[in-house]
Amino acid sequence: MIAAVIRPLNLVIGLLLCCCFLLTSCHPTQMKSKASQVDQLVLVSLNDPTTFNFAINDSPYSVFSLIYKGLLDENIITTKLEPALAESWSISADQKRIIFTLKTGLKWSDGEPLTADDVVFTYRDIYLNKKIPTLYRDFLRIGNTETFPSVQKLDDLRVEFTFVEPFAPFLRYAEKLAILPDHALRASVLSNDANGNPQFLSMWGTNTDPQKIICNGPYQIESYTPAERVILRRNPYYWRKDQRHPQPYIQRIVWQIISSTENQLVRFRSGELDTLNVTPAVFGLLKKEEKRGKFIIYNGGPTAGFSLMGFNLNRAINSKGKPFIDPIKSRWFNNLVFRQAVAYAIDRNRIKTNIYRGLGEIQHSPIAVQSPYYLSPAAGLKVYDYNPQRARQMLLEAGFRYNSQKELLDQDGNRVQFNLLVKSEDQSRIDAAVQIQQDLSQIGIKADMQVVSFNIVLQKLLSRRDWDCYVGAFGVDGADVEPNLLSLFWTSQGSFHQFNQGALPGKPPLQGWVVSEWEREIDSLFSAGFKELDQSKRKAIYDKFQQIVAEQLPIFCLVNPISFEAVRERVNPIKFSALGETLWNIDELKITEK
Repeated sequence: MIAAVIRPLNLVIGLLLCCCFLLTSCHPTQMKSKASQVDQLVLVSLNDPTTFNFAINDSPYSVFSLIYKGLLDENIITTKLEPALAESWSISADQKRIIFTLKTGLKWSDGEPLTADDVVFTYRDIYLNKKIPTLYRDFLRIGNTETFPSVQKLDDLRVEFTFVEPFAPFLRYAEKLAILPDHALRASVLSNDANGNPQFLSMWGTNTDPQKIICNGPYQIESYTPAERVILRRNPYYWRKDQRHPQPYIQRIVWQIISSTENQLVRFRSGELDTLNVTPAVFGLLKKEEKRGKFIIYNGGPTAGFSLMGFNLNRAINSKGKPFIDPIKSRWFNNLVFRQAVAYAIDRNRIKTNIYRGLGEIQHSPIAVQSPYYLSPAAGLKVYDYNPQRARQMLLEAGFRYNSQKELLDQDGNRVQFNLLVKSEDQSRIDAAVQIQQDLSQIGIKADMQVVSFNIVLQKLLSRRDWDCYVGAFGVDGADVEPNLLSLFWTSQGSFHQFNQGALPGKPPLQGWVVSEWEREIDSLFSAGFKELDQSKRKAIYDKFQQIVAEQLPIFCLVNPISFEAVRERVNPIKFSALGETLWNIDELKITEK
């Protein structure tokens, strides 16, 4: 769904949904003079943050990876889990209990102690609180039931999590879920507003005084100017340090906000930007300028997550008694033969060649090629190679027909026509949608472009449900190592189950919502996968999941571009991988020249 890469959730939630770092109008040398010549990085987001409240955020445009830590860290290069707030952890022999031991002397950015009370508060009173609509509750759900871990404090430094059965993904989740401050937020969780909702839901909005936003990560927010920038400064109480110096070494980050990809390129080339997400369209140009521009383009391999074209399969009605989607269109989209015919009509090789300049890989599965859980076509995964003639024949056999203008009609004579929803911030995504539009016209289907901002895309996909066909991407950092993270998108109750989303958390059931048998089977597979500890058996489970997706085609995977990032030579050491964001090792980065 969503191309995004934020940590600790680092949705891409994707939705792996992608957040890139770029610069806007303010020149970094000007900012540096104002910052008393301290070491700083100038980065950028395509959009403003929507909140500074980690628990209720659902946007990929955020600074949370810079201001918060969870119990564990993940080394993106090795994929191994490492200590973060917790210095160690132990797992019981029956795999049903995990005890985390915190580092001694941890403090919040306001100097208050960080203890086991904060961990218990974060999990029990926020993430597992039914009154708080947080997508992180999905991370902690054990299977497809309303069963969750229990958490208790053993002493000031030790916290125990208990599970009704083995919960294989939990350690990965403990890395992604930020720990939040009990002393700053408890009162808002326990008190309600005029509507009976916890006041926590209105805490730490983007209009909050940055001094009141308490953090535990390497940086804290110094200021936020809407539509311009967020400025972060080093957290003086951050726990990490080398033998002599506090970390992170870089004292200030200027996180600019700009939505023009053209300006991104111009400002990087003029030396005003420290990093740039390099698209295939500009790779050739920038590669020639590496030496003169004093930057290095890092190759991280195929992007994590999956790019997709998906239809809205939701047959429910809204609160006014009207269908979310036109029933005529719904009949087409819920016709398996129709979906498969459309897949055969899409020329993904042309997308790869024309849009990504050959710098990408055709994707057949929602699980990445680099994952040990990937099922290859050679191993039995069904694929849909470009074959428009077969697509036309399948449609005719399914009862569709063509008029004298070669336009596709359904059996009732309705012209087959629908909208292609795509976000405005990504030109390559728009270009892909345009090509899909052209490919569909070759089999008589009229597709109209619907290009809107990503925040509006999120609203349409996840709450309004008023969309026809979506061209986008979805990714969650770590899903290539822990496939259960994909349950956010694939299970029928997942927060990002966009192609047939049910009722939102805390809302009444949707009238007319239908969950198909193959969706229920996917639910069962993820339920089995989360508790299976044998890796070969886990792979068999996720192989079956991939086979169902390939057969039923709720979404059709497209092309994943190669992940490139340009970084100034003065920023070191860069350890880049498509499996995580560029600055995942921000603690150890240094500016080697002024």
